[in-house]
Amino acid sequence: MIDQTGVNHGTVETAAAVKMAMEAGMDLVEISPNNNPPVCKIMDYGKYKYSAQKKAAEARKKQKVVEIKEIKLRPMIDDHDYDVKMRAMLRFFEEGDKVKITLRYRGREMAHQEIGTKLLEKVKAAVADVAKVEQDARFEGRQVVMVLAPR
Repeated sequence: MIDQTGVNHGTVETAAAVKMAMEAGMDLVEISPNNNPPVCKIMDYGKYKYSAQKKAAEARKKQKVVEIKEIKLRPMIDDHDYDVKMRAMLRFFEEGDKVKITLRYRGREMAHQEIGTKLLEKVKAAVADVAKVEQDARFEGRQVVMVLAPR
């Protein structure tokens, strides 16, 4: 048991520890119940709960939620349009977000699926040093979806 000033009293019976806490006008709080014997401390439980809540809120604030950004492409994309999409994709990776690449085929483009496959391979090769493939390219109707995650 540890008292309110931080002095370790060693192993104390529960009844004696509760009596000491009552005399101090505080609560007996079990700090680590898994130890043998469990470690208890005399403190104000309200303040303890408040500080634990503050720590949890601070930890939540520091967490970053990974978003999935989507980039839509077409098989016959122009070079400049491709470059603009690649710059956006690299920016997303720097921010720590995942990128979902959607390649949509329209009309007769379905007859030339190898063009789209080459385009996806080109994207994969371009971002190989900053991102890894989390979900390889797969067909979903008239579109191909691939998910990339930052390294």
